[in-house]
Amino acid sequence: MTAYMIAFIDITGDANELAAYRSAVAATFAPFGGRYLVSGGAYEVLEGARTPDRISVIEFPDTAAAHAWDGSSAYLAIKHLRTRNTAAERVIVEGV
Repeated sequence: MTAYMIAFIDITGDANELAAYRSAVAATFAPFGGRYLVSGGAYEVLEGARTPDRISVIEFPDTAAAHAWDGSSAYLAIKHLRTRNTAAERVIVEGV
């Protein structure tokens, strides 16, 4: 069943490091069948007060692929560029 990794991201640090992360991250999830559906872009809050700086949605073939990517050596090699420069909430959710 298709799975989606959804991230609500607030930028807290170095824009250059985040640019390096953004330019490299898609190549890390492609081998796991991942692809961006949403990467930044304008959004509108319909309910609630949460207004992150960015929202990302990555589609994977299934939750196993999403977890495999999240723990992969390629992703772990660049993850620090995101974690030290953002505050994020990330979830993996199965599709229907």
